[in-house]
Amino acid sequence: MEETTRRALLRRAGTALLVTAAASLPLAACGKKSPPKPPSGDDAPYPRKYPSEPAPS
Repeated sequence: MEETTRRALLRRAGTALLVTAAASLPLAACGKKSPPKPPSGDDAPYPRKYPSEPAPS
């Protein structure tokens, strides 16, 4: 009888562990991969003068 109780307890603990791992693994893949990188060179869109086109005369 004691062996059956131990087996049931191990099965319940193993199931809880598997459910926890299955629920947490997809969430662990979320998030940013790296810090943002600033644009290099003069092709950065900011700062720029406003208005960008001359006003019609």
